Amino acid sequence: MMGFPAAALSATLVLFCATQAFADDPSACRTLRMSDPGWTDINVTNALAKTVFDALGYDTEIATLSVPIGYEALKSGQSDVFLGNWMPAQTSFREDLDKADAVEVLGRNLDGAKFTLAVTRAGRDLGVADFADLDAHKDAFGGKIYGIEPGAPANQTIGNMIAADKFGLGDWELVETGEQAMLAQAARNQAAGTPMVFLAWAPHPMNESLDITYLTGGDAEFGPDYGGAEVFTLARTGWPEQCPNAARLLKQMTFTVPMENRIMGAILDDGQSPEDAAQAWLKANPNVLGPWLDGVTTLDGQPGLAAVQAALK
Repeated sequence: MMGFPAAALSATLVLFCATQAFADDPSACRTLRMSDPGWTDINVTNALAKTVFDALGYDTEIATLSVPIGYEALKSGQSDVFLGNWMPAQTSFREDLDKADAVEVLGRNLDGAKFTLAVTRAGRDLGVADFADLDAHKDAFGGKIYGIEPGAPANQTIGNMIAADKFGLGDWELVETGEQAMLAQAARNQAAGTPMVFLAWAPHPMNESLDITYLTGGDAEFGPDYGGAEVFTLARTGWPEQCPNAARLLKQMTFTVPMENRIMGAILDDGQSPEDAAQAWLKANPNVLGPWLDGVTTLDGQPGLAAVQAALK
C-alpha cells in the first residue's frame, strides 16, 4: 500500500481545521426564536437580523412579548435571543437573569442611546427643563406622565418615582400605553400647543418629527447623560455553544443611532414594514455586511457574505 505524502497530509489537516473553525450549525439550530416588545427600534434590529439569517438558510421566528415575559421566555428556554437589553434601564431584569444563570451576553449592539422623560414644545415654553420643574405646572400637564406598554421597566421606574413622591410627583398619574399611542398623543398635543411629559428616547425619529426637550435631573431614576444607555444582545444560556455560527453573527452585528433613526423613519413615517425597510437600508448600505458576516457561513456551510449579497439583489 502506497504511503500518503507527509506534506499532503499536513496540508489536508490545515484545510480540515480551517473548515472546522467556521463549521456550519447543526440542523437543530435552523429555527431562531427571538422576541420583540413592540418597540420600533427592536422592530428594526430584529428585521435586520431576520433579513440576514433568512438569507443564510435559517428560519427566524419573532414573537411579540412584553419585556418581563420575553425574559421569562429566555429563562424557560422558549426563546433563544433578545436584541433589546437596554441598560441600565433593565438592570433589575438582568440581575434576575444573571442570578438564575439564564442568559449569556453576546455583545453590545448599540451605544449612544438615551432614554428619559421629555416635554413637548409647550412644556418647554412653560420653563420646564428639569424633573423638579414639573410639579409647579401640574395642572397644565393634567397631572399625567405618559409611559409605554404596561410592564416595561421604564414604567416601573416612573411608578416608583410617583410612589416615593420624588420631585413632588406623588399625586401624578402614570398613563401606560403602547409606543405608537403615546407618540400619537404627543403629536396631537404638539399640534394643539398642549404641554405633555412622556418617555422619549434615541434612536427614534420622534427626535426629528417632534419638537421635544429632554429633562435634566433624572440621573438617579434613568441614569446620567439623559438616561444614556447601551443596548446588549442576550442569548439563553447554552445557545451560543449549540449554535456557534449564528452566535458569531449576532456577536458581530452592531448598529448605530443614525442607522436606526433612518430605518425607523421608513417604518413610522413612510408606512413600510420593518422587513421592507431593513432590506432597503441594507441594499443601500452594503458595506455593513462584511464585518457582520466575517467568518459566518450559511446553515449548510457555504460562504455567508455571498449568500446574503445574492439574496439582496
